[in-house]
Amino acid sequence: MKTEWRLFAIISGFLLFATFLYGFWTEGVDGRVEWIGTTALTLSFFLTAMCGGFFWFVSRRIDPRPEDRPDAEIAEGAGEVGFFSPGSYWPIGLAFAATVAGLGLVFWQWWLIAAGLIAVILGACGLLFEYYSGTRRTAEH
Repeated sequence: MKTEWRLFAIISGFLLFATFLYGFWTEGVDGRVEWIGTTALTLSFFLTAMCGGFFWFVSRRIDPRPEDRPDAEIAEGAGEVGFFSPGSYWPIGLAFAATVAGLGLVFWQWWLIAAGLIAVILGACGLLFEYYSGTRRTAEH
């Protein structure tokens, strides 16, 4: 994770520099800054800083991976990466729910926004707990 947080830190530093540079360059004759681009660059900086901070926090808690060690061999990275669902319909439901919420925002219909957000929450819970079998389940099959 060391590589990831360093990459995001570099991008965050660039975006912070670009934000100040953009604000300085767009300052017009009347002394006003173009706020849309400045705000977009600022939010992009915060987004990458948040991701980099998360990766930095995780990198302190786990053992170094082969990608993070300069003395590692390629064969050390071989093997199972993790579990990925072979076929889940929950992402389709999430996409539909996000579409409903987005249409509610476009047409400014509060009831459609609420229905879409509730569906997004339910879809995210379904995706999260898809393989959850409970803590009290016995091994008798």
